[in-house]
Amino acid sequence: MPNTLYETAANVVRARARIHSHIFETPLIPARKAGKAIGAQVFFKAENFQLTGSFKIRGAMSKISAQAPNQRLITASSGNHGIGAAHASKVLFQNLTVVLPVTVVPAKLEKIRSYGVDVILHGVETGLAEQHAQQLAISEGFAYISPYNDPEVIAGQGTIGLELLEQCAEIDNIFISMGGGGLIGGIASVLKAFSPRTKVYGIAASNSKALAESMKAGRIVDVEHHDTLADAVSGGVDQGAITLDLARLAVDEVVECGEAEIRAGLKALAFDENMIVEGSAALAFAGFNKVAERLTGKTSVILLCGANYDKNTIMNAIYDRQRGDTY
Repeated sequence: MPNTLYETAANVVRARARIHSHIFETPLIPARKAGKAIGAQVFFKAENFQLTGSFKIRGAMSKISAQAPNQRLITASSGNHGIGAAHASKVLFQNLTVVLPVTVVPAKLEKIRSYGVDVILHGVETGLAEQHAQQLAISEGFAYISPYNDPEVIAGQGTIGLELLEQCAEIDNIFISMGGGGLIGGIASVLKAFSPRTKVYGIAASNSKALAESMKAGRIVDVEHHDTLADAVSGGVDQGAITLDLARLAVDEVVECGEAEIRAGLKALAFDENMIVEGSAALAFAGFNKVAERLTGKTSVILLCGANYDKNTIMNAIYDRQRGDTY
């Protein structure tokens, strides 16, 4: 196995020691219904219960805790990383500016602003917001924090993998939604280092699948982005992103899901599992459902990455008003 995975796993161990007092060790919850029909054991890693409503606080806390004091920091986000970074900057007394696309979910924008950080709205998708933040870092003297393309951010997200190894004796499969690759890169590196038998599934949204297409091409490629319920994984991937090599090394299979499958995942999580989550979390569940027939007798973990959702969007998705469903 290339040293990259071992080095990342070692960095995860160091990050955990640095951030453990600032985050919540989220529970691993057995599914109520998922997997029962095929004799599979299914667990949900509930990052939807994390302090800021998503896993992103882990990477943000890891990176910001490693910064020198009194720096001017800038980052970009589709929302969840911005919330995590805003929380971390407040706890650690750092100055932060967050660049968001104009399409950011209003509930996420409101949470970010509640921390008192500076907010800039720019571009119609996260990739454009990231480019603007990078340009401002150069022109205005900020220290730039990538939401995914950074070793310390990846290490913070990877702490989920260390928790999973302590919470579950044997994991046959894990299902993780893919955005820029920081989450799946960190967790998969840990699992491949300490539990190489675990199969890592990366789940991509058909409407915004930059990392999946880049993995297929072996280089960063541009793709057309469309609106998706899994808004937290939307956007492009930086040229030269270190997450691409990690994903290509550690992800065993990519599963692509469309909007109808994500919507079905949201509904099943709400009605069968008593879990209201955001679309990017339902994406991972949709990926599991798409290959579930192969997993008879296996133990699978589905990463529910967050629950910072827009109420109207989720209600419209769960209750199909065009069909006349009622509350």
